[in-house]
Amino acid sequence: MDHRSGRRAEFEAFVAGAAGRLLHVAVLLTAESGAGAGPGAGSGAGSGCPGARRLLAGALARTYADWRRVRGDDPYDHTRRELCAAYARTARRYRGGPGVLARLAPQERLALVLCVHEGVPEEVAAAQLGLPADRIRALTARAVAAIRTGREAA
Repeated sequence: MDHRSGRRAEFEAFVAGAAGRLLHVAVLLTAESGAGAGPGAGSGAGSGCPGARRLLAGALARTYADWRRVRGDDPYDHTRRELCAAYARTARRYRGGPGVLARLAPQERLALVLCVHEGVPEEVAAAQLGLPADRIRALTARAVAAIRTGREAA
C-alpha cells in the first residue's frame, strides 16, 4: 500500500465512523427539516437536508486536504471546527424549517449546538468563533430560553 492509499484508507475509516454525527451537527446548524434527519435514522440521515450535506462535504474536503497534520490530533474536532466556520460564513443562506432552531439567530444556533449539543466548553467555543466567552454564554443562554419559550407555546 503506497502513502496516498494509506492516507485515503485512514480518512475513509474516519468518515465511516464520524459522518453520521457530523451530519447531525450540520442539520442542527442549518435547522433544515427533512425525512431521516434525526439521530438513529440510519443511512438516510439528512437525506432531505441539502444545505447540511453541502456544509459537511466542504468540511470533510478541507479535513482531507489537511489530513497529514490533522490525523495525529482529533480529526472529529477539526472537522467540526471547519463545519462551524463554514456555517458562520454562510449562515444567511439557511432559513431552516418550521422548527424552534430555525427561529434562533445564526450565532445563537451556533453557540447552542457547540456548547449544549456537542459539549464544547464555552471558552473553547469562544476561541474557535473569535468571540469573547461572555458573548458565547449570553448567546447560549438566550438560545436555551428561546427554545424553552417555544416549547411552552407549542
